Amino acid sequence: MDALITGVAGFLGSHLADALLAEGHSIIGVDNLSTGSTANLKHLAHEPRFQFLERDICEPFDPGRVDYVFNFASPASPVDYLRLGIETLQVGSDGTRNALELAKQYGAKFLHASTSECYGDPLVHPQTEDYWGHVNPIGPRSVYDEAKRFSEALVMAYNRYRGVDTRLVRIFNTYGPRLQKNDGRVISNFMMQALQGEDLTVYGEGAQTRSFCYVSDEIEGILALSRCDEHLPVNIGNPAEWTILDCARAVLRVTGSKSRIVYRPLPTDDPMQRRPDISKAKRLFGWEPRIDLETGLRLSLDYFKSCIGATHSAP
Repeated sequence: MDALITGVAGFLGSHLADALLAEGHSIIGVDNLSTGSTANLKHLAHEPRFQFLERDICEPFDPGRVDYVFNFASPASPVDYLRLGIETLQVGSDGTRNALELAKQYGAKFLHASTSECYGDPLVHPQTEDYWGHVNPIGPRSVYDEAKRFSEALVMAYNRYRGVDTRLVRIFNTYGPRLQKNDGRVISNFMMQALQGEDLTVYGEGAQTRSFCYVSDEIEGILALSRCDEHLPVNIGNPAEWTILDCARAVLRVTGSKSRIVYRPLPTDDPMQRRPDISKAKRLFGWEPRIDLETGLRLSLDYFKSCIGATHSAP
């Protein structure tokens, strides 16, 4: 299979490329490097089945015939999408449309990386795919939430009106090696703070909940969905629910850090609970995650330690 991955230099995009290459496929990876990093791809520099193109998918482009389009291009962390608000909206609209046009042109299958942020601050718990969400359309986070909600509508429109063979994955909090070290997400924040002996910053009282999926589990679920005939959204995430405070304590245990936990005011529109109902994924293709949070944190520890070393060795 010849596959196109947009956002290939990002956290999930680069892991997806590795998984597809391991299966024997060829990859064309596209990224404008606004948030991705070529460091995530350096191990592929001499891989003949991998080609990297630096370009912005918000502009029409044609990499040649492909069999599958995996659309992962978007700022995904609060630090990035709050810095690149207009660009986030553009890649969710213009970028997604250009990727869909390529799939239509070549008769390729299409998988779009959506997000649990489509549920907003949910009033239904756990979140099932038929829940329409509780989202502030004009708040600071709306540049990301509404970009993803619009891109889901666009994907479904291309499926219904243009005959494109599409899939939609709603990705819940995912972590592991290659996660940006300063991206404002829970795991990266806590790991970096703990390893540097800094206070761990918990917002509110830390009672808000999240569900954390290790990256290898997430990629397995995404690949399983890519081979399924389901066109409506499917949650891929770990249903084990952790409070932010308990997550901070887990990070302290894994790192052995003596850092303190300190409390700060909650950010605007920060969801109070988040947990996927994955019964649909189980029913459709028998997927469920295997790696619990503390095991995943231990698997991520060397990577975050290397980030500390890189930070300290920088001029």
